[in-house]
Amino acid sequence: MKFELTEALIDDILFAMEDQDGEYYLDTVEGMVAGGVDGLGSYLDEVDEKVDIDDKDAEGGERFISLPEWDSASGFRLMERFISGFRNPMIREELSSALSRGKGVFRAFKNALSHHTEAEKLWFTFKEREMKREIVRWYNGLREEWGLEKIGEEPEETGDLVLEDFRFHPFREEDLPKAEELHRHCLEEHKKFLAERGAKNSSEILIRESQIFLNQTGNLFSPKQDKANQGAPKVLAISSESGGGEFAGYISGIINDSTFHIQTLEVKAEYRGLGIGEALLSKLIESLDHNEITQVLIDLPNWAEGFSRVLLRESFNPYTERYWLNLRERDH
Repeated sequence: MKFELTEALIDDILFAMEDQDGEYYLDTVEGMVAGGVDGLGSYLDEVDEKVDIDDKDAEGGERFISLPEWDSASGFRLMERFISGFRNPMIREELSSALSRGKGVFRAFKNALSHHTEAEKLWFTFKEREMKREIVRWYNGLREEWGLEKIGEEPEETGDLVLEDFRFHPFREEDLPKAEELHRHCLEEHKKFLAERGAKNSSEILIRESQIFLNQTGNLFSPKQDKANQGAPKVLAISSESGGGEFAGYISGIINDSTFHIQTLEVKAEYRGLGIGEALLSKLIESLDHNEITQVLIDLPNWAEGFSRVLLRESFNPYTERYWLNLRERDH
């Protein structure tokens, strides 16, 4: 009954697990998946007319054993787990809505994903990884019966796989209108966030942020010899685009003496939760001259508090907390 779990065999088992219409077994003598719509019928005819499902292997064990159990309920639970761990709230809500339908949830889930290419890639990678884990657990159960040590699991990092499809490069002049549009969207999001928390004059809070952005972008492509710009802080920025060439996000900041102050880090809503912001931060830090720049500062708004985990992974230390008081609201 003993057999080796090769990559090719894993792929065949995966296919069989997903085929809900067929009946499949593992032929431990041949080391291959057997079965189909008509079960073992045609397979037994092809292998040997004398072979039947009750045959034993050379050691007297069962020749044909059942594959890991996988049904529609297993698939549904897998989709739920994927959604619960998905960090993009917009896409997560859309996928959750698809699973809330009475009928056709699998089709609805697939259709929802088809509108978000990178999320779809994440799903296929997640699904394959988790189903492979099921196969390894099943195989380890058999190895335990055989008195052998279990084999290890080597899960892949899905985030890194997705990031391979994105390109990162120094901010270009053609990126400017896309960054401006993204910045406007982000300001509206922040304004809504503040308004929902009772900030009646929330737009006033964002004036400074908008002005910082305008000052930066105006200085990014100014001629270096322009006397009017002498003494202005040097701006550095990096942008990201998807494999299809769509602008995904950017990070920018200014150099002041030996300090680099990150001023803006914005990612398009549909690309959030894929690690783009963290990658932009890492690549910008790598691009700095560490002989000239001794420290990096970033102000983290309370609506982006979750990004603090990324900063801690990058060895940032909390520096200060900034509080805001709207005197006009207080006076009223």
